[in-house]
Amino acid sequence: MYKLGLVVLGFVSVIIAAPVEQSSPVAILEESRDGPNPDGSYSWSFKSENGINAREEGSLVPSENNKEDGAMSVQGSYSYTGEDGSLIEVTYTAGENGFEPKGNHLPTSPPIPEEIVKALEYIAAHPEENDIDAPKR
Repeated sequence: MYKLGLVVLGFVSVIIAAPVEQSSPVAILEESRDGPNPDGSYSWSFKSENGINAREEGSLVPSENNKEDGAMSVQGSYSYTGEDGSLIEVTYTAGENGFEPKGNHLPTSPPIPEEIVKALEYIAAHPEENDIDAPKR
């Protein structure tokens, strides 16, 4: 049993000590940065030698009640080559509605069934039937 433990320990040591493939850093071909500016705006972009491209710009949007600092509104995009060789492109916005990506490769929700649409229209047209706290007649 002792010899088996030594053999297993030896194999584990060899596996751990195996050289890890080192990849060289990816060169940045173009890069630009602006900000953050005093008004809260900024922008950046880059293109790399492996085909990854990205850009983003953001600005501070004042709050409607002027009691708060406001929120960021961001627009951007990125692209890269997929494993199958196709170009993957994503554009996005981020703001009061959260992060909203768009791209042909992203899944979309199925359409709402017609029966559900009709039920929602009926509910909206008959709000008096939806008041469960109202006294019964």
